[in-house]
Amino acid sequence: MSCAPAIPASTPIPLRDLPRPVQLKVVGAAGAGFPSPAQDWEESAINLVDLLRLDRAASFVFRVSGQSMLDAGLFDSDVLVVDRDAKPVNGRIVIAVVDGGFVVRQLCVRNGIPTLEARNSRMHYDPVVADESVEVWGVVRASVRNLQA
Repeated sequence: MSCAPAIPASTPIPLRDLPRPVQLKVVGAAGAGFPSPAQDWEESAINLVDLLRLDRAASFVFRVSGQSMLDAGLFDSDVLVVDRDAKPVNGRIVIAVVDGGFVVRQLCVRNGIPTLEARNSRMHYDPVVADESVEVWGVVRASVRNLQA
């Protein structure tokens, strides 16, 4: 049982104060097509905090809830690494505050008008105009998925 205070699922989690992580041993390169001849490729350990740049004050983590971004490769319960200080530009996946809640959407600029668009061709979601009532909170930099869930 954890002694840490419960954090509501909708609250961004700052990462800079977490203890240093365990180093993960790299076994080797695994070919995703043909078997890899790069067996001499040697790296002793991976630090996920360094790899995902989680030790920055502007890095936060969100958990995806829902199906609106399936076509962008983001699935329910995926973990997103979000940078607050990255510039939100056309085509980026962002976290935004819409109607008082956080949503993950793709930022699209069409005819000079920025909109937040879902990416699920099997369902309809109305685009949201990113006007003064919408806050683009941060830019998604990475996602992590538990393949055993």
